[in-house]
Amino acid sequence: MRAIWNGAIGFGLVNIPIKMYSASQESTLDMDMLDKSDLSNIKFKRVNEKTGEEVAYANIVKGYKYEGSYVVLSQEDFAAAAPEKTKMLSIKQFVKEDEIDPAYFESPYFLEPQKNGEEAYRLLLNALKKTKMAGIGTFILREKEILCLLRPYEDKVLMLNRMRFPEEIRTYEDLKLPTSKTPQAAEMEMAESLIKQFASKFDPEKYKNHYAEDLMKIIEKKAGGETVKIEEEKHPEGKATDLMAMLKASLEANKKVG
Repeated sequence: MRAIWNGAIGFGLVNIPIKMYSASQESTLDMDMLDKSDLSNIKFKRVNEKTGEEVAYANIVKGYKYEGSYVVLSQEDFAAAAPEKTKMLSIKQFVKEDEIDPAYFESPYFLEPQKNGEEAYRLLLNALKKTKMAGIGTFILREKEILCLLRPYEDKVLMLNRMRFPEEIRTYEDLKLPTSKTPQAAEMEMAESLIKQFASKFDPEKYKNHYAEDLMKIIEKKAGGETVKIEEEKHPEGKATDLMAMLKASLEANKKVG
């Protein structure tokens, strides 16, 4: 794996030099965009809007439009905005992980100690395990301030979960949500029973990206010259009057499967 960030964790007066690695990867198939006429690859170019000519990557700069004109920013300008955060992941507080709404979580990353940081890394890992706490901190990654959660993963490694800032969570007030009318007691009882029937301890190994597998089967068939038959799937619309009947049918169906 290739490290995407080098820096240090600021834990009180203790600095732990670390490297950061992405802890996730896409499970979708890697598709290329092709020209329909001859199946040639489509290439995207960085083109000057005025001249139409391609611009070399070395000649591309970043700018912010301010009062009608662009202000060009250099790497030094980005670093100057928050020099203390450029190479330091500062832990601001410790919290119980279950206090945080999952809506705030984004990508996970593994943290690896650098030379001379092993002892402090091990200390923080074990202290978080024993206290069952997680650290909230911030740092700069690719000219952007990142809010993050630092926690033990499988009791062996420190994992960083990138988080969203509160202003990045959209409001739901424009959605057409159901009214606050209380469901009927019988419906609630049925729904609770159905939830309890499906309740079990979470096992991530039970879940797999079947769509990618099924798509690969279609690719193999087409590569072999077979014609793929498309089966039309109907999407029945539920009606409010059918709610009790659907709940009962769901309970019975789950009993048979079990």
